[in-house]
Amino acid sequence: MKSILKFGSLVLVFFTLVSFINKNYDDSLPLGKSAIKKIIIDPGHGGIDPGAKGTFSTEAQVSLAVSLKLGKAIQKEFPDMKIIYTRTTDVMAGNKPNKDAGLRYRADLANSSGADLFISVHCNSAGKKAGGWYEKVVVDKIAHTKYVGKGKNKKKKTYYTYKYENVYRENKARGTETYIWATSKNDDKLKSLTHNNEFYGEIDSTSSVQLPDPSDPVEMARMLVYANNYFHKSLSLADFIEKEFESVGRVSRGVKQRNDKGIWVLQATGMPSVLIEIGFISNAEEEKYINSEQGQQEIVSNIINALKSYNARLEARNKSLEEKKAF
Repeated sequence: MKSILKFGSLVLVFFTLVSFINKNYDDSLPLGKSAIKKIIIDPGHGGIDPGAKGTFSTEAQVSLAVSLKLGKAIQKEFPDMKIIYTRTTDVMAGNKPNKDAGLRYRADLANSSGADLFISVHCNSAGKKAGGWYEKVVVDKIAHTKYVGKGKNKKKKTYYTYKYENVYRENKARGTETYIWATSKNDDKLKSLTHNNEFYGEIDSTSSVQLPDPSDPVEMARMLVYANNYFHKSLSLADFIEKEFESVGRVSRGVKQRNDKGIWVLQATGMPSVLIEIGFISNAEEEKYINSEQGQQEIVSNIINALKSYNARLEARNKSLEEKKAF
């Protein structure tokens, strides 16, 4: 009896969520119109949370600068699109007192706005220290001999002393990554996204925000809706973004999937969503690039081109649906 009630609850929740999605996200848009009407741009971190630190800048500063440029570029390229920022100054999103509250604000803003797309901008970080660090390493091994014991038991014994030096290790991790929320780490489609699932950076990890419980009927239904409605769109945009980065000579570390606290904000937004790591702020050369006017403009141009491809794919799909309805 309990299992029947649980299944009934699951079905009810599923159709409630589907009706909400169909109400807010209509795929059958008029022809000639942009398939994307509203975008949430989320500059990572901010205010009390500087994020990853480089040699002269912070993730919060860089992500904000790139996000503001991105918003202006989108408005120029797609005048009919509405842009909503989670923050426009160096404050925690919503001017909240801590990271958890800031994360909830980001997700609540996105969901209440009825946006069609959520783009979060971050910088990556790796290694012990931005730029590089000194390590004490062995540079020479010197052999010595001595005699131990007495009389017939006297033996020659070799021992070693080591010479150490402080050697500078350059922080070499570099490249871009784009993350999407994974509905299941056991899904073969997700396993095929990347051969290298090393996770770096200062993604908005949380301490008290709870991850969804996959055994809960409500979460099961919500994750099913996400898989059916948002996963492939998120993957499509993320793939376009990484291909654009690669086309200008950037090191692309690929599209990656996570379903842990480090990427909570993506699973909390009821729309296609991506988190873009635009470069390693811990790499001295890449930090200069992502802070430069030229670098930021190039990053924005890459994302805009990806957005064009993504929007064109949606419009083609909408056109196909309209043509089918005509028959």
